[in-house]
Amino acid sequence: MSTIAFDQTALTRIADFARSLSRLHQLARRQWVDDDQLDREFNAVCVSIWGDCPDDLVDEMFDPADLSWLDTLDEGTARIFAAEHGYGLVDDTGMLSDWWGYCWMILAEARGLLTAENRAAARAHLEESYRAAPNVIGVIVGR
Repeated sequence: MSTIAFDQTALTRIADFARSLSRLHQLARRQWVDDDQLDREFNAVCVSIWGDCPDDLVDEMFDPADLSWLDTLDEGTARIFAAEHGYGLVDDTGMLSDWWGYCWMILAEARGLLTAENRAAARAHLEESYRAAPNVIGVIVGR
């Protein structure tokens, strides 16, 4: 029997924030859904929980050991990691489809990376990468 027990009522159920994203994933099993639409909905879930999304971070903000750990993450470890940090990655049908991305955000929160300064630095990095692309003639930024 497991020695790890979590009070399920004390966890922030990410599934409660991700209902429309879950519906989109179900729809995508039956018909084509634009990846950008899924990304926008995933980002909206993250913003509603953490006030930030993965676009507000860059890999260089994380310790290399954290990135290596994320690369080896599986569903079981992710579920335990999330619960240890106060989050639930399970909905009524099982593990959330975007569990890895949520763990990315949980780790960022745990490491104190979700700051206005890091958000601005990540946006500047993203804009610069767009400008550096050979086929981009301009970048429109909404602020």
